[in-house]
Parts: sequence; C-alpha cells; structure tokens
Amino acid sequence: MNLNITFRHMDHTPALDKIIRDKSEKFLKWLGPKTDIRWTCWREGIDFCSEVTIYSGATEFFAKAHDDDLYKTFDQVIHKIQNQMKK
Repeated sequence: MNLNITFRHMDHTPALDKIIRDKSEKFLKWLGPKTDIRWTCWREGIDFCSEVTIYSGATEFFAKAHDDDLYKTFDQVIHKIQNQMKK
C-alpha cells in the first residue's frame, strides 16, 4: 500500500495519522496490497473536509465529505467508497 496523507489549514498529528492508517487498512482488505490511497483533510470555515482517492490497478474510487466533526468525515468517505465498490 502506498498511502499519502495531506492536511491543509490544520495540524497533522500522530493520532490523526494513526486513525487514517487504520481506516485505510479496510481498503487493502477489499482491493489488495497494490493500492495507492491519497487522503486530504482540511478545514473550511467551521467544517472539516476529507477527500480520498484510491487507485487499484485500472480502478479508481473517489469520495469527499464535509462535517463539523473530522472523525465523522473519515467514516463518511469510507461508506461512500464502499457504495462505489458495490456497483
């Protein structure tokens, strides 16, 4: 797995980094070890935003979420990616 985590307008803490790494493990179970994952998190006014792009072979998935709780955005993007995989 190649994981790239970017934070804009907020601190990149070890705790956030660990949570994102743990959440990304789910993608590996579904897509295999040759998966590239790009997480971007930022603050937009009072909301937090998370965006995930996943490349696995010729397949690409993308999800974006906004919420007043950063941790909720992590779960929301994972749920959106899961729905894309079902199609």
